Amino acid sequence: MSAIARSVTAPADERSLPLQRVQLDVGGMSCAACAKRIERALNRLPGVRASVNFATRVATIDAAEDAQTAALCEAIQRLGYRAEPRVAGGVDEGDPDADHARYLLIRLTVAAILFVPLADLSVMFAVVPDTRFSGWGWVLTALALPVVTWAAWPFHRIALQNAHSGSASMETLISVGITAATLWSLYTVFGGHRPAERSGMWQALLGSDAIYFEVAAGVTVFVLAGRFFEARAKSKAGGALRALAALSAKDVAVLQPDGSEMVIPADELKEQHRFVVRPGQTIAADGLVVEGSAAVDMSAMTGEAKPLRVDPGAKVIGGTAVLDGRLIVEAAAVGADTQFAGMVRLVEQAQVQKANAQRLADRIASVFVPCVFAIAVLTTVGWLIAGGELDRAFSAGLAVLVIACPCALGLATPTAMMVASGRGAQLGIFLKGYRSLEATRAVDTVVFDKTGTLTTGQLTVSSVVAAPGWHVDQVLELAATVEAASEHAVALAIAASILVSNPVSKARREPVVDFRAVAGRGVCGTVAGRAVRVGKPSWIASSCNSATLVAARRNAESRGETTVFVEVDGELCGLIAVADAVKDSAADAVAALHDRGFRTVLLTGDNPASAAAVGARVGIDEVIADILPEGKVDVIEQLRDHGRVVAMVGDGINDGPALACADLGMAIGRGTDVAISAADIILVRDNLDVVPLALDLAAATMRTIRMNMVWAFGYNIAAVPIAAAGLLNPVVAGAAMAFSSFFVVSNSLRLRNFGSRYG
Repeated sequence: MSAIARSVTAPADERSLPLQRVQLDVGGMSCAACAKRIERALNRLPGVRASVNFATRVATIDAAEDAQTAALCEAIQRLGYRAEPRVAGGVDEGDPDADHARYLLIRLTVAAILFVPLADLSVMFAVVPDTRFSGWGWVLTALALPVVTWAAWPFHRIALQNAHSGSASMETLISVGITAATLWSLYTVFGGHRPAERSGMWQALLGSDAIYFEVAAGVTVFVLAGRFFEARAKSKAGGALRALAALSAKDVAVLQPDGSEMVIPADELKEQHRFVVRPGQTIAADGLVVEGSAAVDMSAMTGEAKPLRVDPGAKVIGGTAVLDGRLIVEAAAVGADTQFAGMVRLVEQAQVQKANAQRLADRIASVFVPCVFAIAVLTTVGWLIAGGELDRAFSAGLAVLVIACPCALGLATPTAMMVASGRGAQLGIFLKGYRSLEATRAVDTVVFDKTGTLTTGQLTVSSVVAAPGWHVDQVLELAATVEAASEHAVALAIAASILVSNPVSKARREPVVDFRAVAGRGVCGTVAGRAVRVGKPSWIASSCNSATLVAARRNAESRGETTVFVEVDGELCGLIAVADAVKDSAADAVAALHDRGFRTVLLTGDNPASAAAVGARVGIDEVIADILPEGKVDVIEQLRDHGRVVAMVGDGINDGPALACADLGMAIGRGTDVAISAADIILVRDNLDVVPLALDLAAATMRTIRMNMVWAFGYNIAAVPIAAAGLLNPVVAGAAMAFSSFFVVSNSLRLRNFGSRYG
């Protein structure tokens, strides 16, 4: 039940280190430079390795086991930011981005109301000096001061914090620009400097004039507007994760020994507690149905709209909803150990990781602000040396300060990852992080396991053939006794078949001793003093002399069935054939991959005839059968040696090495812990249509990230020289800067509509 929960603790290369992983919620960050500053400060602490994500406001810290969380929070707080431990085992259902958006909206509204008359009067007084009246400067000052002080305070506050810590950020640029424009305006209005006259409205707007109150207020308004829309968009981007968190049950009715019920908070539920779930309620923990029958809505966990009917003995997953009927469930995994909690952590982990492109952006952002200050100073000095007017030189330098925006660089990757991982969770696709996205770009070959992946994995015995001198029931009884100790799908089918044909046989069955499983071949053991082996024909008897068994094997394998031989005390005594139904969605999924240009391969340890039959049914021409677990790795390595980029889809223990070896591992979420731990993408649905959907989601996310990065880099490369050339009024520069960040976040939000027809 908790396979996914356990698979998201720490990467394999970190598990051997004596480290604890701590996650902190960080408040007060305004741009990627803030995140980089906090990251540097944390990494300077002894025994600490930290990564700070600006988009999610989460600091992920691997620290020595004796490190105190309070000390880590204090290190961040000394920089002027807020920090507190992240809620364990789940997600804070609050929405800090929405709260921040409301905070910004109040200041934006006041600033915009004052900016409109201020801009009109400033332009009029600059273009037509004759319109100035007695006290006109005081009118402009009265309109401007609330905007450049109170409305712009969020920028000034962070700039002061930066100055205190000897650093600089985007807020430093904005605050210095607003302050410089305000001081220059006060000088021109009250200091005796006569403003330059302009011959037309257009020249006054695009050229530079000596009154900069409207510039200071305009920059404040446009940057506040950009931050407001950015915060609101980020709130929407994190909505999927908050929606997941909201699905968890808050209270649970625990069944007492006397049959009464006691309602307790869900986080107080313990393993083996029995609890009651009524129609419309959410199942509070992973467990087994003890009593009752009901339809369970699994869409929250798997994205599948069709409810699943559960009866006594069935497994249920926390976070799913009961539609009808009353269930009594015995808790098997609670709290942070549930599959639901693991899924939420998986989404969180994907969102806090950094792609290679983001690391490059962070490095650029860390040196960007000092470079901008240097360029602004050089621009101003250059204009003065070239004989330009003082106000013209000041305008060009101010425009450079305002137009520069490392925020777009910092938001380009994490916002896209945030939206994609949230949308993927809604569709039953869980991305483990940036690696799964970056690996998908070049994937051209998809390798499928057969049993449990292309097929249902629910094998049933289709026929039993006994050799001369043996009885069918005797062969099946001995084989089932040995296979009962194995967890292989074929073994489970054989063990289950004897219970169906003879329900009382289990009680009188002799126990198996000296049991041993031989990977990729079969099992052996001793039953009532007789040595029994059950496994592949090539292992039991490569040259069978029984015409009856040879014909039975040929007929079964021609139908795509799997055959195993049974040997007792070295004598071949029979054959058992098992059939595994192909999933209804397999053929459509393979066809969809072919339509997208992918090469498909079926890789299985089953016999060639059975594998070929399944391959023909689903449309895979390239079938590699009779492969041992290590052989699957060899096949994938050979494909890669031939220049193929391989994605592996599997679900079993035998698939673990292949999933880890492939460029992209995709595990069926109901598979084994090993497969889930080794994979890069977890597919919770049984429907194989999710395979091309997952590849499409990863590709769409990478396209979005590339588009964001092109815009962010292109914007800064183009905008700063234009501003330095004096071709941008600072007000226009402020609007363009705000639009840059808004474009990146809004472009990422388009991923929320990905795969809308799937739910």
